[in-house]
Amino acid sequence: MAKDLRVKKKVLVVGFTTRHVACSAHNAGYSVYAVDNFCDKDLKDIVVACRTFDDLSELVGIIDEFDREENFDIIVATSGAEDLTLKKKISGTDSKTASFYLDKKNIQNFFESNNIPAPKIRQPGIYPAFIKPCVGAGGWRNKKVDNFLEEKEWTDLWPDVPYVRQEVAEGIPCSVSCISNGKRAVAVSFNEQFLRGGNKDKSYGFSGAITPFTHPMEKEIVKTAEKIVSLSGCIGSVGVDFIAGEDYFYAIEINPRFQATMDIVEKSYGINLFNAHMSACTGLLPHPDIRRAKQYTARKVLFAPKDIVVKDDLSVFSPYIADIPLIWTEIEEGCAVVSIYGFGSTRSDALESLDKTIKDIGRYISRW
Repeated sequence: MAKDLRVKKKVLVVGFTTRHVACSAHNAGYSVYAVDNFCDKDLKDIVVACRTFDDLSELVGIIDEFDREENFDIIVATSGAEDLTLKKKISGTDSKTASFYLDKKNIQNFFESNNIPAPKIRQPGIYPAFIKPCVGAGGWRNKKVDNFLEEKEWTDLWPDVPYVRQEVAEGIPCSVSCISNGKRAVAVSFNEQFLRGGNKDKSYGFSGAITPFTHPMEKEIVKTAEKIVSLSGCIGSVGVDFIAGEDYFYAIEINPRFQATMDIVEKSYGINLFNAHMSACTGLLPHPDIRRAKQYTARKVLFAPKDIVVKDDLSVFSPYIADIPLIWTEIEEGCAVVSIYGFGSTRSDALESLDKTIKDIGRYISRW
């Protein structure tokens, strides 16, 4: 019997957090390595080797050295590494194209030039306004400001950070995950997003999602996402964020990389997105019928209520958690502790499952 050659291929996944991509590559039969800011327990459990970094400026040097040692067949970038220029080509969207879509001013211009519905730019001095840094992921520095003093508070907190001012778009945060061959895109899921709320400088930060998402504008949003990604020139896994109103929607951002919704999409739809990404890099796209969910899957990121030190191995809660910190890891107040999942045949069942595990994990954290 012929051996599966993918088992021999070495994949290096690099970025701020890589666990979701590394797990998908591992499940697809690849030999996986990672350069990651955390190197959590469940990442270390499935990779051959994991190297960490403190600052994104260190990444290129670490990757080049790692590649000289291991000679990787494939390098894949996640958040923070999309625009790196390496000696070896990154699989998926090229660094120049990715860099373009990492700038929110470029995204705004792209939407406007292609007649994509998006929040309009709000001129200085006009309120309310939604402000967000031109570069950055996760949305945690985004803020709605109602007057000059609130905007000044933001600019004092983040001096010299270029930002865009938009009209405030009301609605439900959601996203479409697509697979693209650079010319055509196929949507694989429609997802509802959860934002953090509470803390004034993190109230719009991504904190999780649930898929599938049902909404009156679903057909139009999915069609628009496929149009956006097809026109973008991005290749492989690409996501588009939206705000959905009852009878309208706005495109918000393009994510030229594997998205944080990757694992819930895989669990709900029974697909392997790493395989789909690699196939798209050769021009092959999944069949449109792929977007048929088998179950609801929810994920929420649990954040530290105070400075803590991890004192228990949370692996006993797997598969209801991921991004599992190692014992004695120090986590600052407001930073991510662990990802928690909920599953069910309905949305409410998945959220009930999610809440149960959140309460169980919360009892551990309260003792730390």
